[in-house]
Formats: sequence, structure tokens, C-alpha cells
Amino acid sequence: MRWLRHRDAAPTVDDAALAATWQVVSLLLDYPDTVLLERIPMLREVVAALASAQRDPLLEYLDGVAPETLGDLQREYVDTFDVTRRCSLHLTYVTHGDTRRRGVALVEFKQAFRRAGAVLDTDVELPDHLCVVLELGALHDRDTAWDLLTRHRVAIEVLRAGLVRRRSPWSPVLEALRSTLPTLEGDDEAALLKLLAQGPPQEDVGLDSYALDPRINPRPEPVDTTALLGPTIPVGAPR
Repeated sequence: MRWLRHRDAAPTVDDAALAATWQVVSLLLDYPDTVLLERIPMLREVVAALASAQRDPLLEYLDGVAPETLGDLQREYVDTFDVTRRCSLHLTYVTHGDTRRRGVALVEFKQAFRRAGAVLDTDVELPDHLCVVLELGALHDRDTAWDLLTRHRVAIEVLRAGLVRRRSPWSPVLEALRSTLPTLEGDDEAALLKLLAQGPPQEDVGLDSYALDPRINPRPEPVDTTALLGPTIPVGAPR
């Protein structure tokens, strides 16, 4: 199943603000660590220059991050994104779950990265990870990332609904991302309601390595990356 009605939509946010928002969202949806704490002053400077639709929710999240809360935030991150099926950051898992179709969808993501000239190490992260797609769009190829995000717009809504239900601190970060994307309408809304009611589909036989539930993929150790909006962060570098 695909949702293609938004592929012809164009961003309503200017290129610089779109890149900045996507890069900040990518960093904030990654596993929180001491590097994030060090970046907060820089992130605040970048976010302060954005329009209110992006600025306000991102500042709401940043206001809640402090050294004394980091341990709790890390535990909640794992419980939210690595355990909860409806809060997966892997876009094809939301719509295809543990089925053979997910393997095909992941191949399409990999091919899109290849056409964009981006090198992706799939031993580190799968190509459908939301942070990886946003990083691609912010620093390498906006149009390819836009196409992938709008194709999987419903998956982003499922993730947002899951975070809202949990009263997650990452809910505002998703709101900032949603403000840069087209809204759902028509058949997409019906598809969203079905996914929200049933959750990701499941099928436990005949799965290849690309179709694995992201919860059983071990998390790599956090590795520092280059500064925000500085030299390009290689897509697929250890996150």
C-alpha cells in the first residue's frame, strides 16, 4: 500500500529553514547523550531563527533537556522508540510491519539513496530510519528526501499519534517536522485510521534481513558527528 497524493506538493518552507528544521529534528530524534547537551546552545541559536511553527515546538523540547534529566530521557527513548511498535522511527515498519513487503520497500529506499549519490552503510542503520532520511534532505538531496517523506506521510502521522498517546517529550519535535510537510486528506486519512486501529501488520515467516523488526537490531554506540550545519555529515555514518 502506498500513499502518493502528496508527491506533487511542494514545500511551503524556504530551503534554508527547511534544511535547518530537518537537521535539528534529525538530531533531536536520535538517542540523547552528552553530545546533545553540548549542542543545546547551538541548537537554540538555529531554532531561534525559524518561523514560529517550527521554532516553538523545538524550543519546547529543548527547554526540557538538562544534564540531570539525561538518564531518564535515555531510558524513555529506548522504551518509546525501540520497544513500542507504534512509535518506530523506521518508516516502512509502520506501514509494512514484519512482512515480506517491507523488504521490497527497503530496497526502494536504498535505490533512492543510490540515485541521489548518497553512500549509506546499512550495517549501521536501515535506509528508512526517519533521522537518516531527514539528514539526507538537510545536507545532501532535499528532493529525494521530500519524495520519501511524502510517500510515507501516513507513517509519520502514526508515529506522531503514538507519541501523543504516550505524552512523550518528543511529541513537539514531530510537530515541528509535520509543519514542514503537506497535510493528510481523503484516502490518506482513512488509511491512517486503519493503521491506528490495527497497528503495523505482522508476518513471521520468510523474512529477510531487511524485514526485521527494528527492535531486535542492536543500537550502535552513540558517536559524535560534525557540527550542525557545518561540513556534510555522511549519510549512514554511525549515529
